[in-house]
Amino acid sequence: MMDLERVNAYMERVKASETQTFKPVSDKLKVGLDLGTAYIVLVVLDEENNPVACEKQAASVLKDGVVVDYSGALRIVRELKEKLEARLSGLELLNCAIAMPAGTESSARTHQYVAEGAGFEVTNVLDEPSAANSIYQIDDGVVVDIGGGTTGLAILKDGKVVQIEDEPTGGTHVTLVLAGNYHIPFAEAEQIKQDYKRHREILPVVRPVVEKMASIVGRYINRDEIDTIYLCGGTCCLTGIEQIFEKQTGIRTIKPADPFLVTPAGIAMNCKI
Repeated sequence: MMDLERVNAYMERVKASETQTFKPVSDKLKVGLDLGTAYIVLVVLDEENNPVACEKQAASVLKDGVVVDYSGALRIVRELKEKLEARLSGLELLNCAIAMPAGTESSARTHQYVAEGAGFEVTNVLDEPSAANSIYQIDDGVVVDIGGGTTGLAILKDGKVVQIEDEPTGGTHVTLVLAGNYHIPFAEAEQIKQDYKRHREILPVVRPVVEKMASIVGRYINRDEIDTIYLCGGTCCLTGIEQIFEKQTGIRTIKPADPFLVTPAGIAMNCKI
């Protein structure tokens, strides 16, 4: 069972590291690079996994977890790395871990090229739901990571991942539905999606997309063996998404107060230094 209070406290610290640089216990730093469909994120932890600094930038250089604009991805990662190093008084960030949407391991090489091109040595490669579980630390259940492009899941038994799956449906699809419903540009729909004050208004509009995400998860899990779904990823910031999942799957569904940076922070925890 996830200790929600512990997770929320830790993620609050990670979130704070976007604007505040915390002093690390030593110069040995761990970096998690999350190349997402909607955002690219770099999280820096110290060797004891304390949050140090975080930078992110909206990007459209990936599609369904696969890099489609290599030079654009490389430029953004370089810029974020430089920003972090400046915040860390010029301390060079050397090693990083990367993660793929579950089931897209074939794209690992391109992700690695981006990281190495920006000046990192990639010391670990993992799948995104497993990375998230480094934060959640659950032994049994299913971790569902919903990003911009895909819905990925990792089924855990006795603390070990026994199955990973991933299918294309994510936050981008939510935004497309909003754009079509309101007859507005994609960028404007993306802003509406990220406005918490409008979540109650838009939830009925995007419910069919969320139900599809839940049905993806439902296809892969045995309700007799799984009693809890743990959500993370930027799309899970949508207020009320957990209730739709719970109703659709019949399984208790929980998420932390801020699910967006869970996976990048979990990736950083797995960086070998």
